[in-house]
Amino acid sequence: MKSKVQETAQDNTAALRQNTFGTQSNALATTRGSGVVGPIVSHALLTIIALIMLFPFFWMLDTALKLNSQVFEFPPAFIPSSIQWGNFIEAWTYLPFGHFIFNTLVVAVGGTIVVLLTSSMAAYAFARLKFPGRDIIFVGYLTTLMVPQAVLVIPQFFLIKDLGWINSYQALILPSAFTAFGTFLLRQFFKGIPVELEEAAKLDGCSRFRILFQLILPLSKPALAVLGLFSFIGFWNNFLWPLIVINTADMATIPLGLQMYQGQHGQAWNYMMAGATIAIIPGLIILILVQKYLVEGISLTGLGGR
Repeated sequence: MKSKVQETAQDNTAALRQNTFGTQSNALATTRGSGVVGPIVSHALLTIIALIMLFPFFWMLDTALKLNSQVFEFPPAFIPSSIQWGNFIEAWTYLPFGHFIFNTLVVAVGGTIVVLLTSSMAAYAFARLKFPGRDIIFVGYLTTLMVPQAVLVIPQFFLIKDLGWINSYQALILPSAFTAFGTFLLRQFFKGIPVELEEAAKLDGCSRFRILFQLILPLSKPALAVLGLFSFIGFWNNFLWPLIVINTADMATIPLGLQMYQGQHGQAWNYMMAGATIAIIPGLIILILVQKYLVEGISLTGLGGR
């Protein structure tokens, strides 16, 4: 009798173990299945979003390789029957496009350098120096981000006119050289740098300027790369302000030059798109060069808590 009871108990234990193992196996299979499906769905959505974002660039390149008469054909041909590589040469010679690129490079590079200089100095003052009303001034400085650019156009124009800077490089650079966004971005990064480093530098006799340029800025390359990229693209693509302060073709930037393809004798859409394709190359090159700093700068700087 005892052996039968033991056999029954052993059978029940084995059945329980088998059920438990089966349940665990099913749960593990479900987990693995969901773990595989999740990344597939995420990658599919990201691919769709990427294709949607890239479609305007594809359309621009497609238009740049067509004859002007084929631009508005319906149904549209996404791949032109005869690829017109000569449109890029014609776009370059149709207008002084090389001069447009030179002007834009001067403005974008010069403006970016000035923005990095002014923003780093202001950010260091708000992050490290203690003076009466510092926080109130900083908040007031940040409120300028809520002011639309169109509201500032008229007073800035009269100021530039009174200074005699109309149709000049300084008119294109200086009004945008002082940015609250850049100051805020660098201030957040500077606050994450240990104060002990500055105290050690002070004991060695370093001045504030030397601490900023030889200690703080070398440690802030990711944040400087992010701000530099945003500033360069902003100056490169700016259209409204150059349209107001520039009145001759020899000082025109690329955005102004592209709209010159639309004239009273017709609209050269293929040349315009070819010029736009050429215009995105410098920004793309800079993006590739600072890509490793871009993600690091955004992740380390943050928008709060540093």
